[in-house]
Amino acid sequence: MAEFDLVIRNGTIGTASAVFESDIGVKDGRIAALAKGLGAGAQEVDASGRLVLPGGVDTHTHIEEPRGGPTKNADTFASGSASAAAGGTTTVISFARQGRGESLAEQVALHHERGKRSRIDYSFHMIITDPTPQMITEELPALVEAGHRSLKIFLTYEGARITDAEALRVLAAGRKLGALVCIHAEHHEMIQFYTEALLAAGLTLPKHHAWSKPMVVERECTHRVCAMAEALDVPIQVFHVSGAESAEEIERAQKRGLKVWAETCPQYLVLTADDLDRPGFEGAKFIFSPAGRTRADQDALWDAIRRGVIGNVSSDHAPTRYAGADGKLAFGVDAPFTKVPNGIPGLATRMPILFSEGVAKGRIDLQTFVAITATNPARLFGLDPRKGTIAIGADADVAIWNPEKRVTITNSLLLHDNDHTPYEGLQVTGWPETTFVRGTAIVRDGQLLAPPGHGQFLPRAPYALIAPRGVFPAPFNPVDRVAL
Repeated sequence: MAEFDLVIRNGTIGTASAVFESDIGVKDGRIAALAKGLGAGAQEVDASGRLVLPGGVDTHTHIEEPRGGPTKNADTFASGSASAAAGGTTTVISFARQGRGESLAEQVALHHERGKRSRIDYSFHMIITDPTPQMITEELPALVEAGHRSLKIFLTYEGARITDAEALRVLAAGRKLGALVCIHAEHHEMIQFYTEALLAAGLTLPKHHAWSKPMVVERECTHRVCAMAEALDVPIQVFHVSGAESAEEIERAQKRGLKVWAETCPQYLVLTADDLDRPGFEGAKFIFSPAGRTRADQDALWDAIRRGVIGNVSSDHAPTRYAGADGKLAFGVDAPFTKVPNGIPGLATRMPILFSEGVAKGRIDLQTFVAITATNPARLFGLDPRKGTIAIGADADVAIWNPEKRVTITNSLLLHDNDHTPYEGLQVTGWPETTFVRGTAIVRDGQLLAPPGHGQFLPRAPYALIAPRGVFPAPFNPVDRVAL
């Protein structure tokens, strides 16, 4: 009788702290043993010459998220989770979005129904666009207690943004309830002023999207949200840091001892504002926010990753088809940049691009790669020790990588429902050949093996990392209204 359900033999294991040779024994979906020469498995996989890495944890994904207007999200949880697994990712955190005037609890319940089709494990951030006192006092506590331990707010976008006063209200609620607040930090009024001026000047091409939101827009707002977090003693994560100046603001806050974390995304490491100026309307495929920056910003972001200022690299997967009445061409090839939906697909490409541009090119070591793609995001969002590492007792979420395999990225490889990838033709070195979730192979050699519904929702309990510091800039706690 086999001792294990699955044994992965002869691989080189990579974690955020070590690289070593070992077999992996899996029992009941969890890692039960790490040693050479393990007993027999009901299923045996030979990983000779391969890296065996923790499945990726992608903590910024817009999957099957409803939108207003003619355009729509291109992926369902069935297709999005397949794409994630194709790229070595085994856990995603997606967004349950409250619209203005809507019940947050009702929207979270609807998103749970969508999530049941996921092939990989998942959790949710809750997007708050209408932080009424009733919602914050009557709905939010029960939702956080049920395991939705992260909130997202936008400080830009009509229909999504909240005011600074409302942001402070959400930050205070996050502190009280033990939920991490994540922020899209761009200065709305400044973007609006630039945009109106550009349109009035007839500057409406895709490339002018970047002109409408220069780095100062992000830098100022990043500074402002760090100040808000300091004033209320609230841990935060700043989403999609795009370049040097906003990274400097993050580091400045961290050096003051604040619990401010930051993520960036592959698009800010390999794409630039120049991609928006591709021929015809092709630049629309590269409209995302914040906008792509410069090569110098890319170098600064890699440096921030190496030094730990940025500890998480997510995809910000936000797929919209290019063609069709619901895609980026919905308003025609002469549409101004303001009519083109923001966002690009990235679930499958996140880890291969980071491995190739980071590890294969010598910018980071393998341990850092594992840290920024799996271990750090799992820790930051309360998913460890179950997710994000290879250790006894952890879920058997692993990806077997061929570190030498050279792949030219094409849309057909990515198993999503989008009709394009902005990385079409990009050559990468290193590719995940088999991805397991709790010991079950989801994708092998590009072939989808697991049905929709294999994934499990991951409720998140309270965890110490996001506890407030207990430090205020005045001898007064304004959240609890207590003199110190």
